[in-house]
Amino acid sequence: MHCYGPSVVDQVRNHQRATVVIGALVALAIAVGALLWSKWMPYQARIAELSVGHTWPGKSILTVGGVQPGDPPSWSAATSFTWAYAQAVWKALLAALLISAAVQTLIPRGWLLRVLSRPGRLSGALAGGLASTPSMMCACCSAPVAVTLRRSGVPTAAVVAYWLGNPLLNPAVLVFLFLVAPWQWGVTRLVVGALVVVGGAALVARLTDGRTAAPVAPQTAPERPARGYLRTLLRLAVVLVPEYLVVVMLVGAFRGWLFPLSGGEAGVAVVVVAALVGTAMVIPTGGEIPIVQGLALAGLSLGAAGALLITLPALSLPGAAMVLRAFGWRVTTATAAVVLTGGLAGAGLIVLL
Repeated sequence: MHCYGPSVVDQVRNHQRATVVIGALVALAIAVGALLWSKWMPYQARIAELSVGHTWPGKSILTVGGVQPGDPPSWSAATSFTWAYAQAVWKALLAALLISAAVQTLIPRGWLLRVLSRPGRLSGALAGGLASTPSMMCACCSAPVAVTLRRSGVPTAAVVAYWLGNPLLNPAVLVFLFLVAPWQWGVTRLVVGALVVVGGAALVARLTDGRTAAPVAPQTAPERPARGYLRTLLRLAVVLVPEYLVVVMLVGAFRGWLFPLSGGEAGVAVVVVAALVGTAMVIPTGGEIPIVQGLALAGLSLGAAGALLITLPALSLPGAAMVLRAFGWRVTTATAAVVLTGGLAGAGLIVLL
């Protein structure tokens, strides 16, 4: 009787399975570690602080450098805004790049599709929205991960929901709102945010699927996971970060014109303007709270405040620039239109409440 050990083919398959599992565990460790450092621990400390004082610390990022509504563009406005914004988001952006590279190189594409590809657009959007809640990033910082998901072949509804869900369904910011603002603000953000993330993402997919295909990255020859991860991380940093900073500087330079609201305005036209400029403006996570509070104290209408609670965090020109090549102009434009509509819905709901 002869006793045969595993064949060479079985040994290769076992080695491949072990490599995949180890890679996935490393990716999970990177994601958890990066989010603990950049998001979860700082937000836990912020919630503890707000639960005592019930007052948002700091001031609106729109006024850094002494810029006021209506001020003309300037180099000083650009650099002061970019510096303040970079100080607020650099940890989250670094975490996003680390996680994006891990998703792209350490997690099999089939696993992503099994988790996020659902039979219907609504169920796919729901899966993407739920997947977004742990990372709690702003629209710009979540863009690298959204780009990776899109290029991995994840359906439109799930990718758009993931991208919008990060800022709109951020559980920490929802807690912030209920702690420092009227309850109507938190309810408006939660209800309209969920509608935009799930219903809006499904609508974007309905309007664009079949007209634009998800750009799936070609299969490449296997390489050592560590080398592939570092190569991908470097590529993401070199391609995405410079264009991101350029658009942030432009927004900062023109913020006096982009954000003309100074309080004291009312009417439907002001709500529309608020929704438009909120969709274009870039802010760090939670940055909408001091902005809307300051404008409300200055007399901005309740409807305009509701519009800003949705559009300010959900989208921005730099975020749209980062995803444009991967999403395509149809998906990007449709997403912006959904966010704008959500802002108008937020205006209506907060007035009714």
